[in-house]
Amino acid sequence: MAKSKSPEVTVEEVVQEVATEPKAPKSVAKLEEEGDIAADYLEGLLDIADLDGDIDIDVENGRASLAIVGGKLNHLVGDQGQVLDALQELTRLAVQTSTGDRSRLMLDIEGFRSGRKAELKKLAEKMAEKAKTTGSSIKLEPMNAFERKVIHDTIQDLGLTSESDGEDPDRYVVIYPA
Repeated sequence: MAKSKSPEVTVEEVVQEVATEPKAPKSVAKLEEEGDIAADYLEGLLDIADLDGDIDIDVENGRASLAIVGGKLNHLVGDQGQVLDALQELTRLAVQTSTGDRSRLMLDIEGFRSGRKAELKKLAEKMAEKAKTTGSSIKLEPMNAFERKVIHDTIQDLGLTSESDGEDPDRYVVIYPA
């Protein structure tokens, strides 16, 4: 019986293959558990900082979604959402530490993200129209991952294509004409 020689596979190739495999979506119960863990963590932070605020937990678009409302918390958002981004990342790490799974939860404070989402949708619609009219691709200013996702989703809904380019923190969206 002839033995076939198997090709050598590097660790990097295996890691890349696992990283690019589609993952099964988390169940609603699992996402609700993430939301509860995140809410407990955020309540602890608010208590330590002696801040008031209510935490709303929901599941949206296949991820846990939390909103802190009802207090004077704009300083927890920061100038352009940088503090909010940092708090979101810390909360994701707290959930990951508890569950062992990476979390994609979204955090909003005082409606900052929902307001920003509306602004970005308008920007995407305006730039999509410009791309269609001029027939040229449009390069937007650097944005964080949340902002790029809103732009990509809106552009896709409008029937155009877009790509992210560059390296964080200077990663930006390019919108292509039809």
